[in-house]
Amino acid sequence: MKIIKQKKELRSEIEVLKASGKTIGFVPTMGALHNGHKSLVERAVAENDICVVSVFVNPTQFNNPTDLEKYPRNLKRDAEFLEKIGCRIIFSPEPPEIYLPDELDSRFEFDFGGLDTVMEGKFRPGHFNGVVQIVSKLFQLVQPDKAYFGEKDFQQLAIIHRMVAVMNLQVEIVDCPIVREASGLALSSRNERLNEDERKKAVEISKVLSESRNFAPQLSPIELTQWVVEQINSRPGLEVEYYEIVNTSTLQPVYSWSAASVGCIAVYCGEVRLIDNIRYKTIEN
Repeated sequence: MKIIKQKKELRSEIEVLKASGKTIGFVPTMGALHNGHKSLVERAVAENDICVVSVFVNPTQFNNPTDLEKYPRNLKRDAEFLEKIGCRIIFSPEPPEIYLPDELDSRFEFDFGGLDTVMEGKFRPGHFNGVVQIVSKLFQLVQPDKAYFGEKDFQQLAIIHRMVAVMNLQVEIVDCPIVREASGLALSSRNERLNEDERKKAVEISKVLSESRNFAPQLSPIELTQWVVEQINSRPGLEVEYYEIVNTSTLQPVYSWSAASVGCIAVYCGEVRLIDNIRYKTIEN
């Protein structure tokens, strides 16, 4: 396995692979890898000749400098983790290798088609501009045949699909299911920042979301939204930032169960911000 930090070296490696007809599966990450990432990498390894993983904490998608500073980083551990599951190339550059100074000082512009106006986009302005900026750069460098993204970041995944369509990028986006701990807690790099007591409290997020499915036929989406927020806020140590039930395609709020819907949530557990989501069945009229 190779660890590459320079764009020039990565381009050379990719040129050789492409010239020999190898297919490339790509998993972009910000490190602090866990079994959720493992599932993505294992699928990329199984479905392609070569698996490339980027480990890069992208500064342009953080609107909170403290959050960026505290984001866990351990390349040595991540590299050992990836080597065991078949990754062939890690691309782990420093920000100056990726961005010119003016790119760090200005917002990357992109037509999101309204996908950025709700949920994460509403509470983290500029976040998805940074996501599209870095993922499009990485796609140009890695030139993957397939790229793998987890459904835990549901809104991000919808935006990546739009980015590929709008920019006419020749890569297949593979949606991968949420991976959870036995307790139900969605795996996240941010879980590393939870202490033992907070981790127990955080489990309540997935429990409430799962229970909410039982009420979907009886309650309207608006009523169910209120129920979920009240239930989670009643748990000590948890505070909902948002919960929205939206159309799975447009990400706009739904007011009936006639369209495919997903409930997306952001919750503070102490100082740690966690996200999760759950799909609701369509009720035929």
